Amino acid sequence: FASYYGDHMVLQKKPAGAVVWGHGELGAVVTVTVSEASGLIIMEKTAQVKGPSVTWTTVLDPVDQGGPYVLMAEQGLENVTLRDIYFGDVWLCSGQSNMAMTVLQVANASQELAAAARYPYVRIFAAAPSCSNVELEDLEQIDLPWSIPTAAENLGHGNFTYFSAVCWLLGRSLYEALGSPIGLVEVAWGGTPIEAWSSHRVLQACGLPEDTGREGPQISLLHGACFNLKPALCFASPLNLALSSSTSPHQQLSGPQMPSVLWNAMIHPLLNMTLRGVAWYQAGEANAFLNTDQYNCTFPALIADWRWAFHTGSAGQTEPLLPFGFVQLSTYRRRSADDSFARLRWHQTADLGLVPNVRMPSTFMAVAMDLGDEHSPYGSIHPRDKQNVAHRLLLGARAVAYGDKDLVFQGPYPTRAVLEVTRGLLNVTYSQELICRLRDAQAFEVRSGISSPMSCDREGHTDEGFSPPQVCCSCQASPCQWLLAPVVAVGSHTVTLALSGCKTLVLGLRYAWAEWPCEYQACPLYNPEGLPAPPFL
Repeated sequence: FASYYGDHMVLQKKPAGAVVWGHGELGAVVTVTVSEASGLIIMEKTAQVKGPSVTWTTVLDPVDQGGPYVLMAEQGLENVTLRDIYFGDVWLCSGQSNMAMTVLQVANASQELAAAARYPYVRIFAAAPSCSNVELEDLEQIDLPWSIPTAAENLGHGNFTYFSAVCWLLGRSLYEALGSPIGLVEVAWGGTPIEAWSSHRVLQACGLPEDTGREGPQISLLHGACFNLKPALCFASPLNLALSSSTSPHQQLSGPQMPSVLWNAMIHPLLNMTLRGVAWYQAGEANAFLNTDQYNCTFPALIADWRWAFHTGSAGQTEPLLPFGFVQLSTYRRRSADDSFARLRWHQTADLGLVPNVRMPSTFMAVAMDLGDEHSPYGSIHPRDKQNVAHRLLLGARAVAYGDKDLVFQGPYPTRAVLEVTRGLLNVTYSQELICRLRDAQAFEVRSGISSPMSCDREGHTDEGFSPPQVCCSCQASPCQWLLAPVVAVGSHTVTLALSGCKTLVLGLRYAWAEWPCEYQACPLYNPEGLPAPPFL
């Protein structure tokens, strides 16, 4: 069998057929059987070992959820037997260090670890960090073979190793909601930009170089605290604002930040796997300082490319619109005046603010800008509240992947804005009922057309990490900064903003446009289900 097949694994249940493959002698015939624990064979398949890869592949008939089963591959007198196999839903969890944070590192870790024994049918697997300049057929290394979750041995193995807290909490919640065995595959590496996880097709589509920089100074995004981890597992502490979105595509990156090296070594080997969904927590920390304004291309392109690749690699068993959930960028620096985090949050939605949308169908997003953790021992870039992250992903997965149409999985989003010129007010209507948690938070900003020179002298600022509501008025040839637009009133579905000195045509409106827009679970607007209104522009 290929490297990521093993005892205790979960294979994708019906209606899809699970793909099984492995290595053998060229020309040999391999017989694959699926048996019940009693020894009764319920399925038999044959496949020939073909070159030049010298591999065999077969697609199992769709199987209902359950188990345990025995999976055996025979070639001549040799056989390999895998036991305690279950059929259920298989989810791939990928990204950087916030996905790699283990259950040991999260809030209430001891309780989460103690609960592991209650979920023997949530099975976990973790690939080892690995880079390659060419597309690999199989994984080079495995950190955690398929395992039944245990507190000490795997869920709490160590910092930024295995097993992923977000992946585990999502999978555990899916099991509770669905009652089906869940297989979780962690493929993550801290401090890595989206370009490293992208195939050459994505890079070409977005006009990015496939071989970043053989000229210019070397830049390493892996610059910062490593918490005594082996170098491969250091998280990426962003360098400085000088890199930002203006980083030259010809400046050289190193190791796991190089274009396509993680796609080649960690994703391409898994393409034969039949999947039910993907959870992505790359979240863009690295890309807040590299190719920021290309993320509105690279992220949708990566999603589309992974879907095509997994669908093709699984002989059509992974659905073409593979459900793809992701976590929107959280917080980092409380008083930063830089807006790269805000821009990246926007770009994560393909500049449309909400998902799913026309550019990102069958996707779902967990907003995380209200889960900041300034005192995290792992750095503020690594908030410890992964339970709320996983819960918000769960709601999206149930709605988008499993078709629960009555489930509210998004926060409130504006549907229209009406200007009252004579009163200098802007009435913003939202799609859902609003719960205002912080009336005086300065979170709205407005940009308008023509105004007086006096209002053009006002510049936006940040205070104690809040994103100030601001208005921006064009004055002569030079545009002004965004200016404050204080909240006057909050109704059941509307927010009324004061436009200060700008009472003419409003050209722009934005909300929570800051690196650290609000305190913990205290953004201004939520819905009754407790989901925050996402930022918008």
